[in-house]
Amino acid sequence: MNKEDLVKEIAQKSRMSQKDVSEILNSMMETIEKAVSKGKKVTLVGFGTFEARKRAARMGRNPQTGKELKIPAKTVPTFSAGKRFKEIVGGKAMASSK
Repeated sequence: MNKEDLVKEIAQKSRMSQKDVSEILNSMMETIEKAVSKGKKVTLVGFGTFEARKRAARMGRNPQTGKELKIPAKTVPTFSAGKRFKEIVGGKAMASSK
């Protein structure tokens, strides 16, 4: 499912226009991106948590040459699925239950 498919499905379920749903979805993603880029954690209870995590510098290998190279430290965005999301994906809960 891509973003366009998601917008269509939400619009159909919510009886909102696709334009309004798209604006809301874009605003939500932008808000999460800004918060996480500032080091804040965004938690949507039952769904999951978005946060920034630091990766330490490490040594790696070029798979073509086998030569060692240094991979620098960096901060990356992560998502941890919430309990309900994990249960739904694992088949332990109904997707429509609340």
